[in-house]
Amino acid sequence: MKTLNNESQANISLEYSSIPKVFLDTIKIGIIKSNLIAMFAGLSLALYVFDASIVANIVPILLSFLGSSLIIGAAGVFNNLYDRDIDAIMERTKKRPTVTGRVDTKSGLILGFSITLIGAIMLYIASPSAAFFGLLGLFLYVIPYTMWTKRTTIYNTEVGSLSGAVPPLIGWAAISPELGHFEIWALVVTMLLWQMPHFYGIAIRRFDEYKAAGVPMLPVVKGIGRTYVQTNVYLVLLLLSSFLFWPMSPFVAIVAFLVSLAWLILSVATFDKKETKKWSQRMFIFSINHITIIFLVIIAYSLIA
Repeated sequence: MKTLNNESQANISLEYSSIPKVFLDTIKIGIIKSNLIAMFAGLSLALYVFDASIVANIVPILLSFLGSSLIIGAAGVFNNLYDRDIDAIMERTKKRPTVTGRVDTKSGLILGFSITLIGAIMLYIASPSAAFFGLLGLFLYVIPYTMWTKRTTIYNTEVGSLSGAVPPLIGWAAISPELGHFEIWALVVTMLLWQMPHFYGIAIRRFDEYKAAGVPMLPVVKGIGRTYVQTNVYLVLLLLSSFLFWPMSPFVAIVAFLVSLAWLILSVATFDKKETKKWSQRMFIFSINHITIIFLVIIAYSLIA
């Protein structure tokens, strides 16, 4: 029986050690993490509004985390498979497993549909409404956004924001199917409005890559000036949306108002036509801090109050 030499053993060891990384890159683990925070914010709100016990709802809570992770991961898989051609052109995406060939179409589809099914079952056990919103978010991300508007219109960001605003609804629905409460819609509106200035910042940072790939992002098609104006319009709307939280908690509303005001001031005060990349970098970093602060405040308030 032939034995493997040291080099062959090292190559096999390297190949197997990279399998988890390939899997995590394919399902876009970073996006899963950020969306789980949004989902938990919605879940925490529901616990607060319905005065529900964490212990009594521990099973749907755990299932909502696991099911949401799989559904969001499936969306990442399908997006990676469909966008292989443009991902190969863009610097930040050209090393994705679906581009390099580490994950082929058949394997990707099997993975995507498998985790969709498992995730949907988990969410359904937690709550049929949670499963509905999970599958709705998946549909919105894959069909209207990835396969249609991303390559055809400057409004692709607005369409993509619809799926981005679904995670809080999944968390809320895991606790209760009742949607007639302003608290959850205040969070959904915040998520919708936040995504535009956030992704405009990314679009300017990656302007050359999107242009080379032929993706009609707003700054590529309409220019930086139009993007700057539109960014500030959404920031003003985001600022005003802070007051939607007032009936629930003046404290949460004031925190949301202050961080949104700081973001608007940053946008206006630091914009420089000659240094738009630096401006977009600042905007991108602040956007992450902005939404993280709001989520953490909502979660803390809901669980403590």
